[in-house]
Amino acid sequence: MRTLYPFHGGIHPASNKAQSNHKPIAQAALPSRLVIPLHQHVGNSAKPVVEIGQCVLKGQIIGAPEGHVSSAVHAPTSGVIAAIDMQPVAHPSGIPDLCITLIPDGNDEWIAREPCDDWKALAHTDLRHRLRAAGVVGLGGAAFPSDMKLYAHKHKIKTLVLNGAECEPYITCDDLLMRERAAEILQGAEIMCALLYAEEVLIGIEDNKPEAIAAMRAAVLDGKYERMEVVAVPTIYPGGGAKQLIRVLTGIEVAAGVRSTNLGVQCFNVGTAYSTWRAIRHGEPLISRIVTVTGNVGQPQNFEALLGTPVNELVAQAEQLPDTRGYIMGGPMMGIRLPSAQVGVIKATNCLIAMSDSLFPPALPALPCIRCTRCVDVCPAELQPQELFWFAQSKNLLKAQEYHLFDCIECGACSYVCPSNIPLVEYYRFAKSEIWAQETSKKAADAARERHEYREQRIEREKQEKAEKLAAKEKAALDAKAQKSASPPPTPLPPAGEGASVSDAPVDADPEDTMHLKIQAAIDHAKQQAAGSKPGNTEQLTPQQQAEIAEIDARRTRIRELALSSVNEHTKE
Repeated sequence: MRTLYPFHGGIHPASNKAQSNHKPIAQAALPSRLVIPLHQHVGNSAKPVVEIGQCVLKGQIIGAPEGHVSSAVHAPTSGVIAAIDMQPVAHPSGIPDLCITLIPDGNDEWIAREPCDDWKALAHTDLRHRLRAAGVVGLGGAAFPSDMKLYAHKHKIKTLVLNGAECEPYITCDDLLMRERAAEILQGAEIMCALLYAEEVLIGIEDNKPEAIAAMRAAVLDGKYERMEVVAVPTIYPGGGAKQLIRVLTGIEVAAGVRSTNLGVQCFNVGTAYSTWRAIRHGEPLISRIVTVTGNVGQPQNFEALLGTPVNELVAQAEQLPDTRGYIMGGPMMGIRLPSAQVGVIKATNCLIAMSDSLFPPALPALPCIRCTRCVDVCPAELQPQELFWFAQSKNLLKAQEYHLFDCIECGACSYVCPSNIPLVEYYRFAKSEIWAQETSKKAADAARERHEYREQRIEREKQEKAEKLAAKEKAALDAKAQKSASPPPTPLPPAGEGASVSDAPVDADPEDTMHLKIQAAIDHAKQQAAGSKPGNTEQLTPQQQAEIAEIDARRTRIRELALSSVNEHTKE
């Protein structure tokens, strides 16, 4: 018998699970439209790769992963892309996000899938690429891309924890999944175990789910999984938290700021294991999930719903009652109030609770804190909730951080037991958002200051470089002037006449002297050509021809005299 280790605090709220766990999982009807957000996971939003009016098939990628931490988004059925725009999404902020609206054509036609009969023959890198392309993320609520968690860590992973605790009230989707599809969950866990090189798999299920425990144990025996063990854990909220379940099963205390992988443990939800098996074995991307529809409805039940199904259409299939005044996604302790009934189901939607005044009466007015310390007794993170409340209320954010505000998992146990009806978790969320906003502003200011300082440095550097160039130019001019004044007098030129040439000028001769030599050399060269040339056919010349020749010779003589006189005048100057 495995030894279990209790964690600090915890509460026992009314479970309200019996309403929805007595019926099998039903296939939700095809909705009139699908509103599919491109940001359904931790990390960067998927990038749309389809256009308005384009026809798509079931399982086709409509949003490609963008960046290192991201995940793909697929068409849940075949149809036509009607819009790519900002719409309300299932997020506590209520801020719209980019969504793709798909109008089903009713054919439900699949793309060509690539099933894998022998996944053990594939490299681990290929398996992780398949999970990324299939859009598999954590289905326990965190929605972290599973391919990022399923790699060999520098710390040896000894234990893979499969989370089937499902501790929050109203939610029964994991309970029904384990009852009906236990074998496929374990096959997915086997793939995860291989990718992590884990030595054992511990499957934690709260002891208020006897049918699920029995089904999972039978599947372990049938599959002969020697390294897997189903462990019934005490029913206490929030025993389904990853750190709390790891503590109960292994005795390992995951401290604040420490990852469980550093301690040799990795944790996944049972729904994630099931999706992993469907993606690898059958080539099916994550396009649907099990959703508990309960609360103010006539027929509470679990549905396998396509992602993007509008909440109001899904809840209507459970016979919503007329006095419904809103919806909660998740459980009543940690769930979020949906901003609209038209938002689509996302990968993190495990439960939809229709609200009414009888089930969820308006909150009573908050009274002053009486320092009863009940919140301290039930806090699973062993914090001082009343101190954090005062710091958050007074906006003493630095002090709140000193009291480990960010260790709070926002389970709501403190608010549940507070006799003064203080919405403690709301104050903690406010303080966290203020700190994040300040850090964001500080980072933006630091970046702006760095840009300004860099600009100032660049301007100063350019000024210095310009001054250095100007100084170098002035120095070169002064050096040239000094060299010219210190140079010896020019060498006398040779007399003009035959034999003078440019090569006779000294190396440091003045440019004007060089020009004189060039002119004299040209004249001498012309004289040599004239002396060396003997005109032909000069014996039998007519008087007219002789007169023409005499005239030409006179002109040549005159040209030579003019050129020589010009050179002499230039030399005198």
